[in-house]
Amino acid sequence: MEKIDYPVLDETLYTETLANGLRVTLLPKAGFNKTYGLFTTNYGSIDNQFVPIGESELTEVPDGIAHFLEHKMFEKEDGDVFQTFGKQGASANAFTSFTRTSYLFSSTGQVAKNMETLLDFVQSPYFTQETVEKEKGIIGQEIQMYQDDASWRLFFGIISNLYPNHPLHIDIAGTVESIAEITAEDLYLCYNTFYHPSNMNLLVVGKMDPEEMMALIRHNQESKVFPEAVPIERRFPVEDTTDIIKESQLQMPVSRPKGIVGIKGTSALPTDGFELLRYKTSVSLLLELLFGDTSANQLAMYDEGLIDDSFGYEFNLDREFYFADFGGDSSRPEEMVARVREILLTAQESPEITAANLTLLKKQMLGKYLQSLNSLEYIANQFSQMQFGEATLFDMAEVIESIELADVRRVIDHFIKEEAMSNFYMYPSEDK
Repeated sequence: MEKIDYPVLDETLYTETLANGLRVTLLPKAGFNKTYGLFTTNYGSIDNQFVPIGESELTEVPDGIAHFLEHKMFEKEDGDVFQTFGKQGASANAFTSFTRTSYLFSSTGQVAKNMETLLDFVQSPYFTQETVEKEKGIIGQEIQMYQDDASWRLFFGIISNLYPNHPLHIDIAGTVESIAEITAEDLYLCYNTFYHPSNMNLLVVGKMDPEEMMALIRHNQESKVFPEAVPIERRFPVEDTTDIIKESQLQMPVSRPKGIVGIKGTSALPTDGFELLRYKTSVSLLLELLFGDTSANQLAMYDEGLIDDSFGYEFNLDREFYFADFGGDSSRPEEMVARVREILLTAQESPEITAANLTLLKKQMLGKYLQSLNSLEYIANQFSQMQFGEATLFDMAEVIESIELADVRRVIDHFIKEEAMSNFYMYPSEDK
């Protein structure tokens, strides 16, 4: 077991890659009574074309199957795993993203028993066609709920423009039509390919003895038999800026129009994990300089009535994709979109991009980050999303400190390109 000290954070990580390939990370937190366990597989909604383990030909599975599989993992032949966790004084949950599926528990007692339950239920699938058919109606209702959510539709509207051929543009839960095609055999096929320990990681954070916890996890994994680990071959469509849909719109029963601008990342990213995390953080600082709460740009747009409190922006970087989006409600969405694009395309000349402003924002970012490390929920939810090679969430303090104005200016030229932009609008439907 390797011990990694972070003296600036006053934190110590314990890590080990087990014989079956599972990467285990432990973060003991003195003074906490709660313990979180987060078991994550590097498998999400975009992974719908792959070569199944033990086979040589590419296969394509129905959209939404990763999310469907997450739902079905909790149902076993002898009952519901949620009830098991409840009887053991723990709460449990799971979530699926574009690239990952995570299962977690939190408890203040019976931690060893709950850890065993987490490992065992995720590593013992049970699917029948009867239970699969039953789940389709439940997930179908969930899909419809998101289809009625205007903000969700706005987000996927811009993604669909930026990635029209890539599975990223498809709702994580799939469609009612796609999940109707899912079979128990499909679930086992995906499970056997993507839920191998070598494609997974386990984080435990909170109250624990790291030696005892690692020994428990080792013993649990050594008692199970897994096939030999093999690299997973995934397939994604090749896209360039010519595929981007430059503008589209949708009508929904909303009270005010909405507008959103998207930028698709098209240039090669750093391959080194630490440098990739620096790039991601540099872009986040750039967007905060241009559109943050303290920026003159946001204040001016607000004063002119182009935006309201719903305006927001985000930057997403993960395997296979990276993009940013900016938008919200506006009575003049076309003007708001035009202004956002102008601010982005003239970023190199922006009076907001100064060393003084950057220094201030770095201090704010570092302060929020250090404060967030007092939350076990934040650590548990962010850790699996912020692994870039050997760089992790716990390297963020060093990363933030290392960024200079030249780094921010470099990402402007690397990322913000007019040919990689798209607009999406949502207007009130006539029969609202």
